[in-house]
Amino acid sequence: TFGYIPAEIQDIISKELRIPMSEIYGVITFYSRFTLEPRGKCQVGVCLGTACYVKGSGQLLEQIEQKLNLKNNTTSADGKFSLNSTRCVGACGLAPVITINEEVHGRLSKEELNKILDHLKAEDGVYTEAVNALQDKKIEVAK
Repeated sequence: TFGYIPAEIQDIISKELRIPMSEIYGVITFYSRFTLEPRGKCQVGVCLGTACYVKGSGQLLEQIEQKLNLKNNTTSADGKFSLNSTRCVGACGLAPVITINEEVHGRLSKEELNKILDHLKAEDGVYTEAVNALQDKKIEVAK
């Protein structure tokens, strides 16, 4: 309903289920699908698992941080973007892998990523047009 679980909702859950607040908090912070803070309209994830990291995902994460002026595991003040690193998305053969609103994109070069990020910023976080444009080769990638 809210997209995240604020303290007020945790308190309601705790009281209704008669479970200590510490247990509720423990579950929320254990599972990556739950969050204590609101997420952005466009959620960008970077896999930092071994295969992806070896193939350059660390550099892609830095590139995204710079381009979106956003630190890892934060959401932009305007609520447009969230950036999170992950350990593995199960697509090691496509390394390096990023996700945009849980849609997996692999084998991205820095140039391709740059074009997607430019488009995302221009479209206020509407990622589908950026992805479709890249797939349809409407965005020409500099080589």
